[in-house]
Amino acid sequence: MVAENGEKAREEDIDLSEDQKGEVDEREAASPIVVHEVIRRAGDEELGRPAGSLLASGLVGGAAISVSILGQGTIEHLLPKAGWAPLVASFGYCLGFLIVILGRLQLFTESTLSAVIPVATHFSPGNLGRLLRLWGLVLGANLAGTLLVAALVDNVLIGSAEGREAMLAVSRKLLEHGWTDTLKLGIPAGFLVAAIPWSLPAAQGQQFWVVVALTYLIALGGFTHVVAGSGEAWLLALSGEASWGRATGGMILPALIGNVIGGTGMFALLAHIQVRQEL
Repeated sequence: MVAENGEKAREEDIDLSEDQKGEVDEREAASPIVVHEVIRRAGDEELGRPAGSLLASGLVGGAAISVSILGQGTIEHLLPKAGWAPLVASFGYCLGFLIVILGRLQLFTESTLSAVIPVATHFSPGNLGRLLRLWGLVLGANLAGTLLVAALVDNVLIGSAEGREAMLAVSRKLLEHGWTDTLKLGIPAGFLVAAIPWSLPAAQGQQFWVVVALTYLIALGGFTHVVAGSGEAWLLALSGEASWGRATGGMILPALIGNVIGGTGMFALLAHIQVRQEL
């Protein structure tokens, strides 16, 4: 009764025309449950896509994300050695993510949120199997895409020798971190990338800036992203600056674990918990 009276009082206090009410609806931010449902439907659609489609999209996504290394490396190469240089060069890291996310290509770390939400909403062994299938296909295709580009760059079959060296200069930063540090740096990266698909439904035409802001922070903070970082790891291995064992087990694997912890273990599950009682 109290709630009904309160609702009635609010309706009586605010006298809006139908046009004004429509404008309020347009300007009102989407509620968490609406955003959750948008993500759930998109994720459920991805879970049901044919394997061939996922592999093709993931392969292109892996190749496209390599533009992040090229962009950051090229800008760093052109800048003087100064303390402010990373503030500018980190914008280059955003380029690959813009291509992949706005182009709706498959990226493993995005699926740590989008594909998890429908499974968390309707949990079953079958849905868990669909999730693991998607993750396996997309991650494998992403890594194949970055390896392909790294091989082409290392042999200077695309780009130039200067571009190869610029990408190697960025990649060498991975050599500074041990296994545990790489994992810990992967957690915030996973969280930030998972935040992108959650934020886009409410971005209202500002999707470009959402992607730039969140991926810029990944580069500036030196956080490790399994797919973009795999391109760096492959390039180091192909150039002989790191062993294949270290590239896969010491760089890619810990970044993968950290990204899953940050994306699924932290962001996706917390985002689901906040609306679970309203479903």
